[in-house]
Amino acid sequence: MRTLPLLPAALVAVLALSATATACGDGGGTPGKSIGRGFSGSWSVESLTVDGKTLTAPAAAQLTVERGKGHEAEATGNYGCNGFTAGVVFDTGTTMTVTPGAVTDMACPDLPFETAFGKLFQGRLTVRHHLQEITLTAPDGNTVNLSSKPRDPEPPLAATVWTVNSLIEGDLTSSVPADAQGRARFTLAADGSASGNLGCNRFDAKATVEGNKLTFGPLATTRMACQGGAGEVERALTELFGGGPLDWRIRADVLTLSASDGSGKAVTATAASAAE
Repeated sequence: MRTLPLLPAALVAVLALSATATACGDGGGTPGKSIGRGFSGSWSVESLTVDGKTLTAPAAAQLTVERGKGHEAEATGNYGCNGFTAGVVFDTGTTMTVTPGAVTDMACPDLPFETAFGKLFQGRLTVRHHLQEITLTAPDGNTVNLSSKPRDPEPPLAATVWTVNSLIEGDLTSSVPADAQGRARFTLAADGSASGNLGCNRFDAKATVEGNKLTFGPLATTRMACQGGAGEVERALTELFGGGPLDWRIRADVLTLSASDGSGKAVTATAASAAE
C-alpha cells in the first residue's frame, strides 16, 4: 500500500476531503464574500484557464479564506482531491500574494487539474470581482475562476453507495491499493441497517446516527480468506467500524469517517450512486 504524509486532522476534512463550495453535510459553510480589500468565506472553484484552455473543476475543488490581522489571511482548500493550506496577503484592492503551505499527497484521478491549480494558486495574483464570482489571474494570464453560488447538494449519508478511497492513521494516509480499488463499498439504509463489502467479505450490521456520530453494531460477515491489498483494506475497515462511535462529515461527494477515540484512524469514501 502506498503510504503518504498527511496534514493534521483539521486538514483531513478538507480532503478529501474534505470538500465543496458553500454547503456541508454537517451543517453548511459560509458563502464567499468580498469585504473591501480582498475577500473571505468559502468559494467553489468552477474552472481554470491554462494556455487558453478551460479545465473544469472536480466537485470537491474549493477555496476558503479566513481573514486575520490587517491585510493578512489564511487559506485552506481542496485541489479536487488533495487538501492544501496557504498564507495570503491582500497587497491592494486588486492584488494578492499567496504563499503555499502544507499539502496532502494522495494518489488522485484528476492529477492534471490538481497540478494546474497548485501552480496557479501561488505568487502574486490579480483579483477581479463580478457579482458572485471572483477571477484570480496569474502574471502569465492563466486564471482560477471562483463562485459563491451553491453547487448541487451533497449526497445524504443514508441511501448513498460509498466507495472507500483512502485509509488514514494518525499523520499518515494511504490510497487504496490498486488490487482493492472500488471493492470496499457500503450503504446505510433509512431503516438503520448497513451493508456492503469490506474489501473482500460482505457485511451486514445495524447502524445508529446521532448528530455527527455514526456507530456500527456488530458486523456479520462472510468468511472468505482475504489476501493482498483487499485483505489489508478489510482489516482496517473492520477495526474502524467495530471500534466505537465515528465522527462523520460530507463535503461535496466525499465522506470522512473518523474514530472518536483520538487514535487518528479514519477513512474517506466517495459517493458512487444513489442506492436503489
